[in-house]
Order: sequence, then C-alpha cells, then structure tokens
Amino acid sequence: MGNKIQLIDRVRLGLAVSVAKSVTFLVRSLRLGAASVLPGSIARRIEKRLLQLLSQQVKKGVILIAGTNGKTTTSLLLKTILERKGYSIAHNSTGANLENGLMTALLESTNLVGTLDVDYAILEVDENIVPKVLTPLQPRIILCLNLFRDQLDRYGEVDTISKRWTKVISTLPAETVVIPNADDPTLSHLGQQLPQRVLFFGLNEPKHYLEAIPHAVDSIYCPKCGHSLDYKGVYLSHLGDFTCPKCAFSKSKPSLESSEWPQILVGLYNKYNTLAAVTAAKELGVDEATIKDTINNFQAAFGRAEDLVINGKKVRILLSKNPVGTNETIRVVTQSTDKTTLLVLNDRTPDGTDVSWIWDVDTEKLVERGGTLVVSGDRVYDMALRLRYSQKSPESTLNLIVESDLRQAIATALEYTPENETLHILPTYSAMLEVREVLTGRKIL
Repeated sequence: MGNKIQLIDRVRLGLAVSVAKSVTFLVRSLRLGAASVLPGSIARRIEKRLLQLLSQQVKKGVILIAGTNGKTTTSLLLKTILERKGYSIAHNSTGANLENGLMTALLESTNLVGTLDVDYAILEVDENIVPKVLTPLQPRIILCLNLFRDQLDRYGEVDTISKRWTKVISTLPAETVVIPNADDPTLSHLGQQLPQRVLFFGLNEPKHYLEAIPHAVDSIYCPKCGHSLDYKGVYLSHLGDFTCPKCAFSKSKPSLESSEWPQILVGLYNKYNTLAAVTAAKELGVDEATIKDTINNFQAAFGRAEDLVINGKKVRILLSKNPVGTNETIRVVTQSTDKTTLLVLNDRTPDGTDVSWIWDVDTEKLVERGGTLVVSGDRVYDMALRLRYSQKSPESTLNLIVESDLRQAIATALEYTPENETLHILPTYSAMLEVREVLTGRKIL
C-alpha cells in the first residue's frame, strides 16, 4: 500500500498513462463508448506490470469483490459508505471487471505522470480472473459473495473456480482479510481452510426460507467429503443453513446479526449484498450510523433493480443473467401485484453463448400468475419456447407476446402496463445495456 516506484518504472508508467488518457479522450470525444476497457489494454502493452504499479500506490489498500452475482451493487454500496466518510475511491463503476477494465479504472484516477492519489481502490473482479490478479493487486480485503453456475461455456463448474481461489488466496500475506459468504457451502469451506483472518457474512432469518430447494442449485454436496448436505432451510439456490451428517462440516458463523441491518433495494439477494458491504465497512472502522444512513438512501447501480420513469410510467430493470439471478428477479416480480413483464435474452460474449441455462429457471412461477409477458432479444424464440413449456394449464390467462425488435418490444410492454403499475424488465447483460440505451437515450459501455 502506497509504495514508491523506481524511476525507470515511473518513466514507463508515465508513458503508458499518457497514451491511455489520450485514447480515453479520443473515444469519448467521438462518442464511441465509455472507454472502460481499451485504454487499459493499450497501456498494458507499454507497461506489463501496470496493474501492480498502480495498485501499490493506493494509500489504504485495494478491496477486491468477487462472485457470480452482486458484485456491482456491493461495490457501489461500499464505495458510497466510504465516500461518506471522506475517503477518495478508485472504482470500476462501469462493471468492466476483466484485467483491462481494472487497469482502466485505476488509470482514470491517475494524473498525467502516473501518480495515483486515492485512499482505496474498490474493484469488482470477474470470478474467473481472480487467480490472475490477486498477486499484482495484493488486496487488503477480499469479499467472496457467492459462486453459482454462470456461462459454463467459459468457466466450468463452481468447485473448479473455488479450488483455484483457495490455492491463490492462501499465498497472500497473513494480514489480508477475507470475507466469504457463510451461507454458500463452497465459500464457507474456503474460509475455513485459509490461514488469513476470515470474517463471514450470512443470513440467520428462517422466516426467509424457501418452501423447497429450487432447480438451480450447484453445491448441495459437502465440499469437504462429498456427502449430501442436510439443510435446515435455504434462502436462495444452495445458500442456506446446512450441516454435513458425515463429517460434521457446517455453516460458518457470520460476524453480524443479519436481522439488525436494513436492506438495500428489493430482493433477498440484496440483503446478502448489504451484509457483505457492511462487514467490510465495519472492518475498515466505519461507524454504524453512517453505514445505516447510507443503506437507507442508497440508489441502485444501472440495471440492478434500477427504477426509471418513462412516458409517465414506472419501469424497473432487474439484471437476469444466470439461473439463480433470474429465479430471484422472478421472485421479486411474483411478490408484486404488477402484471406486465418484459424478458430479453441475448447470447453475446458478455452473456455467454450457451443459453440452455434458461431451462433451469423456474419460469413456471412467472407464467402461473398470468398477465402479460413480452419476450425479445437475440434468442427471443428460445425464451418464448421455455415459457410455453411452463404453461401447465390450457386455461392459462397468460398473454405471451413475441417481438424480436427490442424497441418495439419495449413500446408494447409499456403500452400494456397500467399507469398505477410497474413494468419489470428482466434482461441479460448485453440486453440490459440495449434496454437502457433505448429508455434513456445513452449508452453505458
């Protein structure tokens, strides 16, 4: 943290930064995008150790946030809490969470000669590149939110990822603080194996148990011995209160009482995001009054339970990019009285090209309640077919509208939404960016 850089490194770093800032200016001036990745990619060619040289200048340390779901919301909440205390923060706020995106985020906060003058860097990191960036970043705190199946065509199963995480995290300095999700068996086991200081977060509120374990579960077997876990109850997917009847492995004890903390935004998954950020903030010495006040006044990141008003009607965008996340956004929709929903399914690189995951989503719950479902996106007919198979009764009151043109799909969904209700839009990642561009008239990336 805050180390000095050798002169020769400083010269090369200064050149890399100058080029990166020139690229950023050009891209934004020509309205070609947000320049959230390209500057880092180019600067890295000039100085290969760019990530290390920038991160070691962060005065109070790097906070790394990893996991399948919730990274953007958790990092934004923690950033907001720390800014309320007067700290300066570098943050990859656009969600560009691969190596070039991390570098670009740090470059954004440097001056023209490569000096980075910030207190903290809060970096959300794609779960697959965690092993690559831990050594150069040398984070002060690592938040491990969850591990679910996500883009299997790229990443593989969750235990493969967790084993890589454990191997690399265990080599970090003893003063590193690791904060895993106690309710995720894989991450609970990870935390129990590490030599570093470990603080757990999780729920202890049985009133939120699901009636049954959903289809989209990944880790219902003991990560220690392989035996089936016994669940007292599940909160979402495989997250819950568990023990192993064979080897006595069990859920780790969270450091916070979850019922004592308010929740940001809608959906139980956001309670996990809240608790993760709160645990980190308390570890950094932030007082409870500031934390709770920030939670109560928190505004959503783009596309994550984001509320907009379009043509006088309320619209809520709920990013839905994998089975667990989509089941949770469907839970939000079905717990409301609103009857119009737009689902947008794409299969581009940011989404993952394999869309078979939609068959693990409990779309039956969305279909059973009736109302109007509008479907769009690159894989509009795949989603429409999934919804048709979800219709259990020929007397269903569902009004299913298939519209491949996204702009028209949004217009149709708004038309079917009464003025006193909210249109819920459930898009995959690239679809979310397109939806926001249509609704707000500006691109995010």
